[in-house]
Amino acid sequence: MLITEKHGAVAVLRIEHGRVGALDVELLNALTDAITGSDRALIITGTGSTYSAGVDLRRILHGSPVYTEALLTSLSRMYQALFDHPRPTLAAINGHAIAGGCVLALACDQRLMSGGLIGLSELAVGVPFPTSALEIVRHAIGSRAGVMLLGARNVDPQRAYQLGLVDELTTPESLLPRAMELAAELADRSPTAYRLAKEQLHRPTREAIAAITDGDAAVAAGWTAEDTRQRIAAALAALNRRRANPDATPSQR
Repeated sequence: MLITEKHGAVAVLRIEHGRVGALDVELLNALTDAITGSDRALIITGTGSTYSAGVDLRRILHGSPVYTEALLTSLSRMYQALFDHPRPTLAAINGHAIAGGCVLALACDQRLMSGGLIGLSELAVGVPFPTSALEIVRHAIGSRAGVMLLGARNVDPQRAYQLGLVDELTTPESLLPRAMELAAELADRSPTAYRLAKEQLHRPTREAIAAITDGDAAVAAGWTAEDTRQRIAAALAALNRRRANPDATPSQR
């Protein structure tokens, strides 16, 4: 599910969960525990051609509203734990970072990418955006947050670099070595100064998240609504058709 490799002052958290690193309650809780339990610089990466394809929509579709509410709670806890981690955090994006997987990368201090697509495609599926995720995205990419979120499109690495979604492009072979090099460099700086700088930079985002006093009730209601479930079902059916017939034109799928 989650493999931790320690290299001196740096720890690599490698997502190895199913074929696409989908975020479910179990993986989210494992990530939160690994992040909060570490005093090292962290690198988060994935396996194969995927960094993380986002929330496990099948679990939402076939689960109960209780599971969906638990998922949203775990999702916000994990994002905030990563965003608040006092040591350096880097996303080594080895492949597709879609929807919640993109937010996972944006919650890190810096992002390197070697392949795949990246984007905030939640609205294309019909699921509302949790407040913590939205504010972290706004912090990471500023004025481009609206275009990425409302447009709900995924982009290639070159376009992601142009948009400021990622800070550096690498080859697949150099991705992790370069991330290790950069993480070690950042980890060598004063831990106190680094922590205080992050707290100062993140304060407006933390205040915006804390200002939502209803616990994202409207978002939770949107995720469990019948219309949302129908849209998720349609999106999963379209995905299954593409996997079954990858060479077909869009009109044939």
